Amino acid sequence: MLAVTVKYTPETGNLLIMNCKNCDYEVNLKYCPNCGQAAKLKRIDGHYIQHEIEHVLHFEKGIFYTVKELLIRPGQNVREFISENRVRLVKPIIFIIISSLIYTVINHFFHLEDGYVKYDEAEKSTTGAIFRWVQNHYGYSNIIMGIFIALWLKLFFKKYDYNFFEILILLCFVMGIGMLIFSVFAVVVGLTHFKIMQIGGIAGVVYCSWAVGQFFDKNKIASYLKSFSAYALGMITFSFATLLLGFLVDLVLKH
Repeated sequence: MLAVTVKYTPETGNLLIMNCKNCDYEVNLKYCPNCGQAAKLKRIDGHYIQHEIEHVLHFEKGIFYTVKELLIRPGQNVREFISENRVRLVKPIIFIIISSLIYTVINHFFHLEDGYVKYDEAEKSTTGAIFRWVQNHYGYSNIIMGIFIALWLKLFFKKYDYNFFEILILLCFVMGIGMLIFSVFAVVVGLTHFKIMQIGGIAGVVYCSWAVGQFFDKNKIASYLKSFSAYALGMITFSFATLLLGFLVDLVLKH
């Protein structure tokens, strides 16, 4: 299938009837009516780079608005995202990766010893290597941790009509805010050298438990208790799975 180059006449501002380079559909407008690609691509310049960065970070969708809404009304906003409107908030996967990256950059910039996930070992092992990967890739690691937490939430809140993936989306938003809370405390520690990261950890867990509880049923105390239990059990299960994986790999390598 041959795509014909689109020609533009600057004198009249009109496009000749040609074929789209992307889908070969007939085009006589500025954009292809079939796939939406511009008939005449703009030249790559500084404005293009700025727009691409804004698009990736979804600033035009309101990252600051997303943070504000998730801090004030997390349950309501995530429910609306799942069932009604997916435009108002930043995409959840992007959100948790960006927020985790912010924490990682701050952590490395101030050379903080207390990490979100910490593992001490007497000698080098596969388990230690896995935990070091976790510490250097919090964005992806949080998604993996979220899988374990989501399994427990699905068990504890099985009477609610939310599937596993919808719960995982909830956790991407909630854990993303948790990472931003850790980031604030990390900045304070870096600037003041006060050892308060444990307080930050508690604040993060409290927020996650409160936000998840709000999502399921904000009027029941049991909802918050089950949310905290699922979060704690999810982190414990993740740590145990990591230790087991490292042990099995070391066992195989030794033999």
